Amino acid sequence: MISVEEASKIIQSCTIDFGKEKVEIEEAVGRVLAEPLIADRDFPPFTRVTMDGIAIQYEQFEKGQRVFPIQGVQAAGSPQQTLANSTHCLEVMTGAILPKNTDTIIRYEDVELENGDARITVDQIKPNQNAHPKGKNRKAGDKIVDAFQIISPAEIGVAASIGKTHLDVVCQPKIVILSTGDELVDIGATPLAHQIRKSNSYTLHALLKEKGINAKLLHINDDKKEIREKLSQCLETYDAILMSGGVSMGKFDFLPEVLQELGVQELFHRIRQRPGKPFWFGQAINETCVFAFPGNPVSTFMCANRYFLPWWRKNSGLVANELLVAQLTTEVVFNPDLNYFLQVKVHQRAGILMAEPIKGKGSGDLANLVDSDGFLELPAGKSVYKKGEFYSLILYR
Repeated sequence: MISVEEASKIIQSCTIDFGKEKVEIEEAVGRVLAEPLIADRDFPPFTRVTMDGIAIQYEQFEKGQRVFPIQGVQAAGSPQQTLANSTHCLEVMTGAILPKNTDTIIRYEDVELENGDARITVDQIKPNQNAHPKGKNRKAGDKIVDAFQIISPAEIGVAASIGKTHLDVVCQPKIVILSTGDELVDIGATPLAHQIRKSNSYTLHALLKEKGINAKLLHINDDKKEIREKLSQCLETYDAILMSGGVSMGKFDFLPEVLQELGVQELFHRIRQRPGKPFWFGQAINETCVFAFPGNPVSTFMCANRYFLPWWRKNSGLVANELLVAQLTTEVVFNPDLNYFLQVKVHQRAGILMAEPIKGKGSGDLANLVDSDGFLELPAGKSVYKKGEFYSLILYR
């Protein structure tokens, strides 16, 4: 049995190249960007008017002129006009290019328009006010967005502004989720007294769906021959196999034995943690990774959040998630020398994340997950975790 830290290192050391693909910009949000976004021209590409009003030469205001004959209108989206007479002005609209021979914008609220003239009604203005200079944000050739980050609507806006109709993204891994056990029936079925509906596989599927991963769902009965056949096919097809159940010490827990027969190297089996102690992990010769989680639903869900998602992030080129910590709201006593992933409800108080322990009925209490927001990782080596102490937090909502 190994520590949580050792298990994390082993999993993170198993690398797979997911590859890259090009997708339309409309389909790119939520994907991992695989190319930097470079400014194709200055940002903004021209000195931009930021207020509706009039454009003048500041020098004329400084000389005492307050009334400016209106030469015309510079609309947004129209070619740049030129102020022919320095004592005149041009009306300008927000987003328009600053007219030639002007440098300062006075908003309409500070002028009076009458009989073709604009009278400035304020005593003080600043040179170049309300004019956003060309290239102030970025210069042509500047990198605006680094590669290998999740594409949000902000990145989509940048990509559109530089003319990217398609974006290079990291391919989502090919994942299959295998449920095992004769006691499981389809969710649309009516279970017999000794049966339960499949739930872990759908929980995992939803967790991956949030990351844009469309995983395949398969079920294997507790039959060694069937397990071997389906696992053999999956090892040839997928980047990772996620399983729940079949890895403990029961007579029908065939998975570790079959995986070994199929050439999957066991890298660890059992971690010093609760829940999720029987977690089995290995890697095939073709680099397919096998995450065989314990069958209890809380164990499966915690292990997927704690181990699979960081593995996916690393192999997608993403930096590790920023470490979250939260403060215990009450004392917790836990005597086994294990890392304890405590289910907690999280709220903020004065900018601090507060973790309120949620009582459950063990790792089989699936309903308890909906009452919690995450897992607080209480490290092994102590039995009393005091109110006010801070610990690492895994949020799943």
